[in-house]
Amino acid sequence: MRCPFCGTEDTQVKDSRPAEDGAAIRRRRSCPACQARFTTFERVQLRELTVLKTDGRRMPFEREKLARSIRIALRKRPVDDDRIERTINGIQRRLETEGESEISSKRIGEIVMDTLRDLDQVAYVRFASVYRNFREAKDFSAFLGSLDGAPGAS
Repeated sequence: MRCPFCGTEDTQVKDSRPAEDGAAIRRRRSCPACQARFTTFERVQLRELTVLKTDGRRMPFEREKLARSIRIALRKRPVDDDRIERTINGIQRRLETEGESEISSKRIGEIVMDTLRDLDQVAYVRFASVYRNFREAKDFSAFLGSLDGAPGAS
């Protein structure tokens, strides 16, 4: 593992322990060249995923992009970091086990929305407002009406 501070390629593992409920390994490392210490995480990756964007482009799946959007939706909500990490891991694992190495961005968005609906309703609405591109207050109103099961709501 390359040192993020000085770029030396040979770093030493000082401590390893399970993290994220056993879904990852947290390693404390040190660099013999600059004496810096840093942490790395190892996660199982079942397959390489490619995201098919709505405009037809293909991009490699980026766990950090998924995590960032979920964390934004959950900002200032009463959901602890461990639960957020488990949620992100669960979504990634679900994507990897669906059997396809290429997955549409729309499918990823739907999975995130399904997950957030069960996790936190406010985060669900926040994510939906961006994902479904709400432009006016009536878009929120119609969406919130559909949460309540109101007749005529879409």
